[in-house]
Formats: sequence, C-alpha cells, structure tokens
Amino acid sequence: MPPPLVIAVDGPAASGKGTIARALARHYGLPCLDTGKLYRATGLALHRAGLAPEDEAAAASAAAELDPARLDDPALMSADIARYASIVSAHPAVRSALLARQRAFAAQPGGAVLDGRDIGTVICPDAPAKLFVTARAPVRAARRHAELAGSGDDRSLADVLADIEARDARDSSRSAAPLRRAEDAALLDTSDLSIAAAVGQAIRLVEDALARRGPHSA
Repeated sequence: MPPPLVIAVDGPAASGKGTIARALARHYGLPCLDTGKLYRATGLALHRAGLAPEDEAAAASAAAELDPARLDDPALMSADIARYASIVSAHPAVRSALLARQRAFAAQPGGAVLDGRDIGTVICPDAPAKLFVTARAPVRAARRHAELAGSGDDRSLADVLADIEARDARDSSRSAAPLRRAEDAALLDTSDLSIAAAVGQAIRLVEDALARRGPHSA
C-alpha cells in the first residue's frame, strides 16, 4: 500500500489557493477541505449569537461545538463573516479546538488535500507535497472585488484592497500559527496566470515534490 498522499495548499486571501486545491483533489481523486470554512463557521456562530469575535472563550466554545453541516452555509462567504473569521483565527484556543478535526481529515485512507494558512507548517508538517500559493495584493483585491460584485456587493475596489491588506497583516502577525511559507513548500505566484495555467503549474509542482520523495501514488 502506498503512503497517503496529503497535499498542503497554503496562501493569503484571494490568491487562488482554494481553486487550486479543489483542482488538485479532482486530479488525484482525493477529498478536499477548505479549512478557512472552519473559521468562517466559527465566526458565523458568534455573529448569529450576537457575540464579539474578540471573545476568545466564546470563539473557542463555538469552534469546539462546530456543526459540520454549517460548512455549506452560503452566509459563510459574506464580507462580515470573513472579518469575523480573520479575528477568531488569531485565537490560540480556537486553533487548538480545530486542530484535531483538520488532522483527522488529512489522515483519511489514501490522503487528502487541505487548503488554508497553516497546513504545511502546523496541521500537516509532514505532508509529502506542499504549495504556497500567492499573488500581488492588488491582483487579489481585483479578484475578490469581482467576486463580491457578482454577488451584489457594491463595495469599492479600494475598500476591498484595504480589507485584503488588513487580513494579510493579521494573518502574518498573529502569535498562533501565523501565515508563512513552509521551508519545503513550492512557491506558486498566480498573479499573471490563468486558472488553467495555475492548476497546470500546481500539478507539476506536486509531481516534482513526490518525485523527490521517491515512488508515490494516491
């Protein structure tokens, strides 16, 4: 039996990591987890309960009691919940509460693809393939602005860029599992790539990583 194929895909907001992770999962026939939804669902639970995302105890409790069914709630993708998610994800107690859930997903027979901000550094540090997907902040803001506009959100591009930069600062400076590239993660800058080109490059990088580790198949 070949060892499980775990692919860790990390990167900042709107870098394309989610799209790439899903494409890799389809390519290798693996389940995929957008770990950001765990934090969004935690934030959504607080929002609906009228609790502040800065309340670490309440956030940790919400994370521990998280209902997996909430991961498909359309409300998770709103800008308000994205802000809540960014704040609650900085709480060590929240990250601790969600750690086992993420590692259990990665430990499935055959492996899995997980995307987030600390997959290659904290959740699955021994993953045989790791990618760090990024793009220039203005490019990421333009992508998110188009996405929001498509859903009826009329906020300005300048506001979206400010949100992206604030999220980057929070994610990179938090004490618990800050956003950073793992030393053995391949860098993939999607700034000037189409989706198809980015996915193709991601597959090549995964194959290169697996080749360096020796025979491996999903």
